[in-house]
Amino acid sequence: MFAKLKQRWRDTRTIMTLSLDAERRALGEGQRHPGAEHYTLAALDLPDGSARRVFERIGADPEAYRAALVNRHAAALNGIGLAAPGLDAGHAEPPAEPTRLFDAQPSGQALMQSLPELQRRLPAPLCGAHVLLAAASMAHSAAGRAFKTIGIDPQALGRAAEAELRAAIPT
Repeated sequence: MFAKLKQRWRDTRTIMTLSLDAERRALGEGQRHPGAEHYTLAALDLPDGSARRVFERIGADPEAYRAALVNRHAAALNGIGLAAPGLDAGHAEPPAEPTRLFDAQPSGQALMQSLPELQRRLPAPLCGAHVLLAAASMAHSAAGRAFKTIGIDPQALGRAAEAELRAAIPT
């Protein structure tokens, strides 16, 4: 019982870390709320390293994914006649503080809401691989379009995330 409570506490901390980082990335891009793409980027930087290992399993480069998102964002802004200043989240000033804790775009909400079911199905401690598994099923989100831009097959990504999670399930 104590082990279960301890794991829930760790999972809650993972959600907090993931959400805060995703929100910071969204604000850095001038968006008030994070989408699936921001959660995916945050998952790649979680200390557990599982999302990076999933990318390694399929021979994908996390930095190429980041670049694809920046390029898509810049292209979208240019398409409507706006310049894309300060897309580097480390240098951009957030436009405003969020109005609610961890409010997200619909894609971000869908991703986060799918995590408990994924964790029930693959009961490893909550980690970045769960986030990638959720994002892999979101082909029409910005995250899914960025995967396609750099040649990541969402089904292969999902299989690699499942393999990573199966390896992490406590026995």
